[in-house]
Amino acid sequence: MVLSAPGCPNVPLLEQRLAEALAGRPAVRVRRVIAIADEAARCGMRGSPTLLVNGHDPFAVPGTVPALACRIYQGEGGRLEGAPTVEALRRALERAGMRASRRADATGRPGARTAPGTGLPPSLPSGPAARSEGDRFR
Repeated sequence: MVLSAPGCPNVPLLEQRLAEALAGRPAVRVRRVIAIADEAARCGMRGSPTLLVNGHDPFAVPGTVPALACRIYQGEGGRLEGAPTVEALRRALERAGMRASRRADATGRPGARTAPGTGLPPSLPSGPAARSEGDRFR
């Protein structure tokens, strides 16, 4: 899930890099526009754009707090960019996949952080009713 502030100019860059990182893998991608600071806090948005993988922000920096603000990521060579690099996204997705596999192996069921059959956090709606004007599904 991509969380963003309204009109965030870095969302297209994140989505393009995410598409490259996910090439050949099945995925459900959702964009959720967050316009209220309280909602950013509830969702764990640490600036816009924020990527949640299985309900977790793989790029969260310890000590940062949720915020309705711009977010900057460290790119190649220490350059600051509006989205993680494709390689950083691949690593984050691989780590998330390994965590989900270990949870499933240990419990005999899928990870508790996703709703059955959806790959989405249980608190998020799924199916046709979940689609709203501000969300984009691919």
